[in-house]
Formats: sequence, structure tokens, C-alpha cells
Amino acid sequence: MTSEGIRPIGIVGGTGLETLLRPEEAKEIETPFGIAVAYAGEVAGRPVLFLPRHGPAHNVPPHRVNYRANVSALHRAGVRRLIATNAVGAIDPAVKPGSLVVPDDLIDFTKCRAGTFYEGERVLHVDFTEPYCRDIRAALIRAAEELVGAVWPRGAYVCTEGPRYETVAEIRMFRSLGADVVGMTACPEAALARELGICYGSLCVVSNMAAGLQDRVTTREVVSIMEAKAELLRDVVKRAIQLIPVQMTCSCQAALSEAGF
Repeated sequence: MTSEGIRPIGIVGGTGLETLLRPEEAKEIETPFGIAVAYAGEVAGRPVLFLPRHGPAHNVPPHRVNYRANVSALHRAGVRRLIATNAVGAIDPAVKPGSLVVPDDLIDFTKCRAGTFYEGERVLHVDFTEPYCRDIRAALIRAAEELVGAVWPRGAYVCTEGPRYETVAEIRMFRSLGADVVGMTACPEAALARELGICYGSLCVVSNMAAGLQDRVTTREVVSIMEAKAELLRDVVKRAIQLIPVQMTCSCQAALSEAGF
């Protein structure tokens, strides 16, 4: 088995992030849930595997993403640390477009997605008290502070089914539940990573204010903000990879043994 020191660090996010790692090759990885495409490369001397969440052509909408194939493929390739990037809308009025958020909690409002690897004879209940890995969160926060000077170091991400944006009433409800940002891709990705003992952290870019906090929400605005922040996003992820400790100190993998694995 590969030692933790040379396992690749996984990155899952929007197409274009592969430019941060000088990809050496595209790899098709077969899993019981389908085939996923990832790009192998190196960042700061550490092996990295980038997987475009929405496919190489960015043509898979959030509710149709094969999250199980994606996470399973990274795990089969040796990934045990995973950085996700997400575009989100701000529910907290204090969080403005262009801000970086490193969430520490998660609310799942998806409806039709396959959310577990364990649907057969084995019944497995993993602890999800702390959905985001503390080691990866610490690396992302420090990297953002070094490069930007300001980052929201915590927040609750509420994940909706999509692909439509949310209604004003939905956002009002989510805010009453304690959500700070809203997106469409964190679930079931984070839970699937936990089920395989993968440390998972997220770097979110606020692309818009949520419904009711601005007149309208348009994809043009979302894309514009994400394009403007693309280089910064790559730089923060690259720096975070340097900061992630070689030896894990978190409890993410313990979730499997505690579940009776």
C-alpha cells in the first residue's frame, strides 16, 4: 500500500483548475458506479489528481453529477485528502460576492441523488458531526489569509438540488436554519468522502447574493465572478496543498472503524 506521504492529493471542482498542476495525463478510472476522468500532475512537489466535477467538457449539471463515481475513482487512485472548490450564493448579508469562505458545517436539501456507497447487505452509519476535515480547513484558511488577507473561516453550507436557483422563501428558511451560503454540489460529495475515510475540505467563492438579497440571480453574474477569481482560487489551492500536513491528525478515517468497519 502507498504510504500517506506520497499519496496524491485530490482536487474536485470546476473545469479549468487543472491548469494549476501542469497535468501530465488524463486518466479514465473505472469504478462500480461508472467511469470518471481525472488529470494527474504535481503541485509544489506533491502528486495531485484533479477531477472536473461536471466532466471534462463541463456539461453535467449538478443534479446529474455522478458523485459516487467521482469520489470512488479518487479513492481507488490513492487519494485520502480531497480539496473541493464550490461556487456559492451568500445567505448572510455580510458575505459579499468575491469573498472566500471555508465552511465548517453542512445542511443537505438535495432530493434525488445517490447519497451512500452502502446500499446492499452492509448497513453502515458514519459519524458526520464534523463534515469538513479540520486539517484541510486549517490549510485552506491559512492559505487564503496569506494570499488575500481576509477569509470567512467558518460557515454553514446548505446544498440544494438545482439546477434552478432558489426562491426568496427558501433562502429565508435556510437563513432561519443557520445557513450562511448556498450551493448545489457539496452533497452528497462530502458524505461520500467520509464513507471512504477521505479527508474533505471546501474552498467556496461567493459568486452572488442569494435570492431576495439582490434583484435577480443570473448565470452570467455567477460566471463573471468565478472567472475573475479563477487565478486567486488556483493560488489558494496551490498554497493549501503545500500546507496540508503529511501525517493526518484529524479523526476523518476513524469514522469507518467507529461505524463497525
